[in-house]
Amino acid sequence: MRLKLHISPCPNDTFMFDALVNGRIDTGSLRFEVEYHDIEELNRGAGLGRADISKISCAVLPAIAEHYALLDSGAALGRGNGPLLVRRAGDTRPIRRVTVPGLHTTANALMGKLFPQIEECTPLLFSRIAAAVERGDFDAGVLIHEGRFVYRERELELVADLGQLWEQRTALPLPLGGIAARRSLPDEVRHEAERLLRTSIEYAFTHPEASRTYIKQHAQELDDKVIDAHIALFVNGYSLSLGDEGRRAVEALTGVIP
Repeated sequence: MRLKLHISPCPNDTFMFDALVNGRIDTGSLRFEVEYHDIEELNRGAGLGRADISKISCAVLPAIAEHYALLDSGAALGRGNGPLLVRRAGDTRPIRRVTVPGLHTTANALMGKLFPQIEECTPLLFSRIAAAVERGDFDAGVLIHEGRFVYRERELELVADLGQLWEQRTALPLPLGGIAARRSLPDEVRHEAERLLRTSIEYAFTHPEASRTYIKQHAQELDDKVIDAHIALFVNGYSLSLGDEGRRAVEALTGVIP
């Protein structure tokens, strides 16, 4: 059976999916046709039902829960890994105009929950946000993916770690993203895809260098230290299984019980 698989080009996704999509593990009767998209496009595509299996922002779950179910494996969820709100270094003006990596992202949902007084949040491709804030196009911006590791190399300073604020408020890990499968797929196919992804992640953990070329083919930042930091932050035990705490975290953010 052929399945349309949509993921992001970011190192955490390519690290987790490398073994599955590049023939390092046996996928049995399942074959995966892979496309790579920015997270906002992935969320939009899930809303339109474009993929059988797709990476999504956890925040978009309420809008797609009728047609997609969150898999137990493949989540980007944890502590100390939240989006970062940054501004130009030395800027003391009130923050009114913020750019976010998509209106359907967890980053934007967190802004709404944590900074409800900021009403103007403009979507921008995540890889362009740091430069846009540095130019003064916006008062501040929310960085995700590799951007959160390299903002100090620019004339930017941290305003708030949204993940840290979330943890202080809820005492739960922050559910950033996950892998969702179409509910119309047979149960055995969804369960097998979930198992294969878990096996692929386990392979990645035990063979961490095997995926490096694949990761660099798609990454925004090619520095090995940045890639390693990205993977270490976003791929963890919750990626193998959400567990009870992970499911509580998703419910706390979205109101949807995975």
